Amino acid sequence: MDDVWDTVGLRGTGSNDVVVDDAFVPGHRTLGYGPVTALRCPGHEVNPEPVFRLPYAAVFTTAVSTALVGVAEGAHDHHVAAARGPAGTPYGRRIAEDPFARARIARAASEIDAARLQLARNMTDLYAVARAGGTPDAALRARARRDQALATERAVTAVDLLLGDAGGGPLRSGGDVLGRAWRDLRTGRGQAANDVDRALVLAGSTALGLDVRDPML
Repeated sequence: MDDVWDTVGLRGTGSNDVVVDDAFVPGHRTLGYGPVTALRCPGHEVNPEPVFRLPYAAVFTTAVSTALVGVAEGAHDHHVAAARGPAGTPYGRRIAEDPFARARIARAASEIDAARLQLARNMTDLYAVARAGGTPDAALRARARRDQALATERAVTAVDLLLGDAGGGPLRSGGDVLGRAWRDLRTGRGQAANDVDRALVLAGSTALGLDVRDPML
C-alpha cells in the first residue's frame, strides 16, 4: 500500500495506491475502459439487469457529486440545529436573530435541493431508457454531465454561505462539522469530473449539434 493520500479533506476515503509487483494477470481477468464506456462488457451477455446498462460515465460522475451534496446537506442540518440554540454570529447576535443569517440558510437549502432534484431526475431518466432496452441519447448524457458538475458547485456554494455566519471557529484545524464539510467539499471539487466549465462546454456543444467526444460523457 503506497500511502499517497495526505489531503486537507476527504481524508477518510483512504484513497491510496495499491502496488502489486511480479504478478501475472491473465487477459480474462482484465476489463478495459473502452468496453465499459461502450457497454460491451462480457457480463452484459449474461446479466439483463438495466442498472448495468447505464452509461458508466454518467454513473461515476453522478456518484462523485451525490456524495458531496450529502456532505453539504449534513452541514446545513448541523448549522440549522446550532442556529436554533445560543450560537452567535461574528456580529454579536444569535444566528436565529440575524436576518442575513436566515437568508443564507434559506439560500443554501435551495442550492442543495436543486442539486438533489436534478441528480435524481437524470438518473431516473437514464434508468428508464436502460430498462426499455434503449441507449441514452447525447442530449440526456450531456444534461446529466452538466447537472452533475453544477451539483458539486451548488454544494460548495451552500457551505460557503453558511460559513458566512459561523465565524472562524469551523476553520480551525480539527474544527466542527461545518469546517470539515468545507474541507471535504473543496477537496472533492478538485476531482476531474467536477470541472464545471468543461462540463458546461460539453453540454453547450451538444445543444448546438456539434460533434462531441469525451470519455466523461
